[in-house]
Amino acid sequence: MRPRIVWTIFQKEITETLRDRRTLVMMVGLPLLLYPLMIIGLSKLGEVQEEAREARASNVAIWGEVSPEMAKEIGTSRHLNLEIWSGISDALRRRFETGRIQLPPAAGSTVQSREGSAGENDSKSGLAESEAENPVLTEARRQVSDRKLDAVLVLWPGARAALDGGGVGRISVYYDSVRKDSRKARERLEKVLTNYRRALLRQREQQQGLPEGFSLVLEILPRNVAPANRRSGQLTGSLLPFLLIIVSASACLYAAIDLTAGEKERNTLQTLLCAPVHSREIILGKFLTVWVVALIATLANLVSMAATFARIVLPEGQLSMAPFTYLLAFLMLVPVTFTVTAVFLAVAVFAKDFKDGQNFLTPVLMLLMLPLGITMIPGIELNAWTAFVPVVNIALLIKALFLAEAHVESAFLVLVSSAAYALLALLLAARVFEREQVLLGGQESIGTILGLQRGKRTLPAPSFVLVLFAAIFVLAFYGSLLLQKASHTRMILVTEFVFFLLPTLGIALAKGFDFQETFALRLPPWRGLLAGVLMGLSAWAFVGGLLIRLLPPPESLVRAMEKIFLQGDKPVPLWSVWLVLAISPAFCEELLFRGMMLTGFRRFGMWPAILISGFLFGLAHSSIYRLLPTFFLGAVFGYLAWRTGSVSCSMVAHALNNGIAMSLLHWKPMSHWLGAQGVGYLPWHLTLAGTTVMLVSLWLVASLPNRDSIPSPVNG
Repeated sequence: MRPRIVWTIFQKEITETLRDRRTLVMMVGLPLLLYPLMIIGLSKLGEVQEEAREARASNVAIWGEVSPEMAKEIGTSRHLNLEIWSGISDALRRRFETGRIQLPPAAGSTVQSREGSAGENDSKSGLAESEAENPVLTEARRQVSDRKLDAVLVLWPGARAALDGGGVGRISVYYDSVRKDSRKARERLEKVLTNYRRALLRQREQQQGLPEGFSLVLEILPRNVAPANRRSGQLTGSLLPFLLIIVSASACLYAAIDLTAGEKERNTLQTLLCAPVHSREIILGKFLTVWVVALIATLANLVSMAATFARIVLPEGQLSMAPFTYLLAFLMLVPVTFTVTAVFLAVAVFAKDFKDGQNFLTPVLMLLMLPLGITMIPGIELNAWTAFVPVVNIALLIKALFLAEAHVESAFLVLVSSAAYALLALLLAARVFEREQVLLGGQESIGTILGLQRGKRTLPAPSFVLVLFAAIFVLAFYGSLLLQKASHTRMILVTEFVFFLLPTLGIALAKGFDFQETFALRLPPWRGLLAGVLMGLSAWAFVGGLLIRLLPPPESLVRAMEKIFLQGDKPVPLWSVWLVLAISPAFCEELLFRGMMLTGFRRFGMWPAILISGFLFGLAHSSIYRLLPTFFLGAVFGYLAWRTGSVSCSMVAHALNNGIAMSLLHWKPMSHWLGAQGVGYLPWHLTLAGTTVMLVSLWLVASLPNRDSIPSPVNG
C-alpha cells in the first residue's frame, strides 16, 4: 500500500467531483437554503394558522335545558358563539325533551374533578372518548363533520334538575379530533365548564357550611421538571439524526455511482486499472473522495439545521441546543458516513452504467431509511439490544445526547460496534475492488468475492480475522443478553466455549487453515513456561495496583463484576472458580486472540500484531473501564506467545492471572494476609512486588531465541 498513490487518486477524484455544480448544490447549497425555507416557513405558516384559529370564534350548539348560571358562565367566553338547539331536527328534539333519549351507559361522566384540563391531550381529558351509537351522537357527528358546527354541548334530560338539587349533572361534548377548529372548541368549552364546576362547588360548600376545598380533597399540581435543553432535545433528537443520516447517504450515493458505474460508462475506470497502481489504492482513493463528500454534506446540513432550529419558538420556549452538542452529534455521525460510503461503493461497482447504479443503490437507501424511521418513535431508546444495531445505534445515541441521557458505557459500545461495522464495510468494498472481473463488468459468485471458498493449508489474513472478530463480538454480546436469566457459571461457560471457541475452530476447519500454525500449537521451551508462570503470578498485581488507579471503574461496575466473579450470591468451591473463570477463559480466549488473531496480523510485524490483537482482546470485554487493563494483559500475553511460538505459554499466564485474582475474592484469609482486604486498590507493596516479578518474566521472554517461523498468510 502506497499512501502517496492513494493521495494522488484522492486528489484527482475529489477535484473532478467538486467541479460538478450539481454535486456542490446538493451537498452544500441545498441544505443552506432548504431548511430555513422549509422549517421556518412551515413553522411561520403554522403560527399564522394558530393565531387565526385563536382569533376565530367557535360555533357551538347547545342541546338541552341549560340553567341561567351555566349560560352566564359559558357566555363569558368571547370565543364561543352559542346557538341553542341549532342543527338538531324537530323530531329528534321532541324525543330528547320528552326524555325518550337518555345518556348511553357506556358514556360515563363527562366533566371529571380534574383541575386545569384545558389544553391537555384528548386521551387525558375528562370528556368521554367512546359512546354507544345513538341518535344524538349520529346527529352531532353529522353537524360537526359537515363543518356546520365546531362542537355540540348536550345537557342530557334531568341534568339541570340534578344540578339545582345538589346532584350530578350529566353532559356531553361532541367534537371531531381530526379538525383543529373542533379541538379548539372542545378546549374552550372544557375551560368554561371547569370554571363553572369550581364556582358551583364553592357555592355548595358555603350552603352546607363546609370549609373551602372540602369536595376537592386533593389538589394535584403537575410541574414539568425537564430543563429547557431536554425539552428542545426531544424534538431535535428525534428528527435531526434521521435527517442527517439520510441526507449524508443521499449525497454520497450519487458520488459513489459516479466514481464506479459512471466511470465504467465513460470507460475511464479501465484506464485507471491499466495504471501501475494496486486495486486497494484505487478503492482507498475513491473511498476518501466519497467519504469527504458525505462529511461535507453532513456538516453543511448540521450547521443549517442548528441555525434553523435556533429560530424556532415553541410554546415551551425557544428551540436551541448548545453548540457542543451539535459537535458531538457530528462526531457520532463519522462512523455512519464511513459505513454507508463503503457499502455504497461495494454495491455500486456491480452496476454497468449510471442508471444501473441508481437501480442498485436506491433499494439500499430504502433499507437504510426503514430502521431509521423507527428511531423517531417516542419510547425507542438506546439500550443493550439496540447498541449493536448498525446505523440505528448511532441515531439513538445522538438522540440520547440531545436529551442529556447518554452514558459512557453505552456510548462506548455503540462506537465500538459502529467502528467494527465500518471496518467490515470497507473490507467488503476492498474485496470487491480486488476482483477485476467485477470491475470490468463481469459476474462472480458471492462466495468467491467474500472468500468463502475452502483453501488448502492456508493461514488467516488480517481482513479475515477482523471480520471474524466483529462477528464473534456481536454474537457474544447478544448471546450474553439471552443468557441473562441463566446462572453466572452457565453464562460464562457458554460464552467461552459456544460464542468464542466454537466459531473459531469451526471457521478454521471450514476454511482449511493449518491448525498447528494458525493456533501456534507447539511445544513450549522451559524458560517460556517459567516466564508464563511468573507473568501469571504478577500481572494481576500490576493491573490491580497501577492501571486500575489510572482509570478507576464506577462502584456499580465493581459490584457487578464481583457478583460475576463470585458466580452469584451462593458460595462455590475454589476449584469451580478456577475452572470457570481461569482455565476456561485461558483456553478459549488464547486460542482466539493469541492463536487465530495474532497469526492473522503477523504480516504487519511483531509489535503491530501484538498491539492490534491485544486491543481487540480489550474490546471483547465490552467495557471502557476495563479496556486499559485488558489491553495491557492482551499485549503482554501476545508478546509471550510471539517469542515462545507457543500459545500454551500464554494460556498458563492467563489462567494464573485470573485464578489468583479470583482466589483473593473467594479466600478471605489469603487477601487478609496480603493486606489487600477492605481497600479500594491493591496496596503499594503488592504492586511493587508484582511489577518486579513481571519485569523478570518479560526479561526471560526477551532473552528467548525468536521461534517465529510462521509464514505469511495466503488465500485467507
